[in-house]
Amino acid sequence: MTDRVLIFDTTLRDGEQSPGATMTHAEKLEIASMLDDMGVDIIEAGFPIASEGDFAAVSAIAKASRNATICGLSRANFKDIDRCWEAVKHAAKPRIHTFIGTSPLHRAIPNLTMDQMADRIHDCVTHARNLCGDVQWSSMDATRTEWDFLKRTVEIAIKAGATTINIPDTVGYTAPVESADLIRRLIAECDGADGVIFATHCHNDLGMATANALAAVEGGARQIECTINGLGERAGNTALEEVVMALKVRADIMPFHSRVDTRKIMAISRRVATVSGFPVQFNKAIVGKNAFAHESGIHQDGMLKNAETFEIMRPTDVGLTETSLVMGKHSGRAALRAKLAELGYEMADNQLADVFVRFKELADRKKEVFEEDLVALMRQNDAVEDRIRLKSLRVVCGTDGPQTADIVLTIDGTDHSASTTGDGPVDSAFNAVKALFDHNARLQLYQVHAVTEGTDAQATVSVRLEENGRIATGQSADTDTVVASTKAYINALNRLIVRREKTAPDHDTKGVHYRDASA
Repeated sequence: MTDRVLIFDTTLRDGEQSPGATMTHAEKLEIASMLDDMGVDIIEAGFPIASEGDFAAVSAIAKASRNATICGLSRANFKDIDRCWEAVKHAAKPRIHTFIGTSPLHRAIPNLTMDQMADRIHDCVTHARNLCGDVQWSSMDATRTEWDFLKRTVEIAIKAGATTINIPDTVGYTAPVESADLIRRLIAECDGADGVIFATHCHNDLGMATANALAAVEGGARQIECTINGLGERAGNTALEEVVMALKVRADIMPFHSRVDTRKIMAISRRVATVSGFPVQFNKAIVGKNAFAHESGIHQDGMLKNAETFEIMRPTDVGLTETSLVMGKHSGRAALRAKLAELGYEMADNQLADVFVRFKELADRKKEVFEEDLVALMRQNDAVEDRIRLKSLRVVCGTDGPQTADIVLTIDGTDHSASTTGDGPVDSAFNAVKALFDHNARLQLYQVHAVTEGTDAQATVSVRLEENGRIATGQSADTDTVVASTKAYINALNRLIVRREKTAPDHDTKGVHYRDASA
């Protein structure tokens, strides 16, 4: 293990804790399959005690896994640990991950003394190890925990049978030099440290998650916990694509490697962005739209002469095609299937037939259909089982007076119509939806960006709604911004309905406990 770094992906657990990023059961299974296929070592599939839905997803992922270790999260109590084991036990390689907050601020939450917490760590890790041969223990908020107590708890966890010790920077507080020194000191001074793997789990509150994770590896950590696109609570987690590519590109100064197939990065990045409703910022490292784009004349001249002048990695290294194939209305099914396969979408014949119809409709409205258009088009395949569908929309705009929206929605199979006004075309359309489907959801986010250039570009719209603590995000794309906005609003409503119907106060603890589990 001197040069191998294990990649522990927590997109389905810590990533899903991002407000509005809740994924459906089928989406979680699909993402897990993609993670398994790309060579991720450990997949943290969820928090089984959080809800029946989380338990079912973790259990299904465990049964379907082929290569990766499947891990579930549990708090430091026997009930959580037992539930976690029930969910992961069918995996070929199961792991129980249990944690407790050790810093002064986090010790105050369960109101435990240091001795009481030490006893609980011993008992819970022992219990987990009696169930499963692979146990990970995390000291939540480790980077703000007193050194003597952190060392004591790590040694207790190792003696009780933990095989991986995770040192989380739960609130993104530390800096690279501290991250490396802390891991190095724990390995040097803790009894039994030579028999376990030390892991690092960093948050990006100060923009240093990737740097802190790589510094921890320099200090001796051999497992990095990360998420696709850096998804996660607050400012997010260490981005998988960043640490994996950093190790690959700078192997000259970091003699470590992972077994991740980097050519699959773009496909899963796009998929996670779609199912989570969190678009990737254009200038995001590795997977952003502009990561391999060059506009400056000096840069373009250099690229034409030698790509290495301004690119430290090849687009193909992360799964991008070197040429952007433009599709059009004369393109056939075979070309569309091939192009979608390049983008990471494998289509069955019946799926392709449906997408092909919508592709032709889009091609009739646009002169050229680019890769970004196809990715946006594929998002339309991800609609939840819709109770509400947009059948028709007509908006009248003018410089004088309010704007008017005439809308027809199909709700539970029956058409309903309304005509409303608003302060602008989007506001009037949203008012029309609410007139037909009354709700108390509050609009938290409304975001529009053009998928490609030109006046005929598709607009991708993201809408986030909140209702009684439940958050749902909807996305849609269309060459008409108002239509895209209305579809995104309806998509968010449909997702909110699903969350409302599947959440029962007697068994769903997600809103109470799950967001606290940022170990």
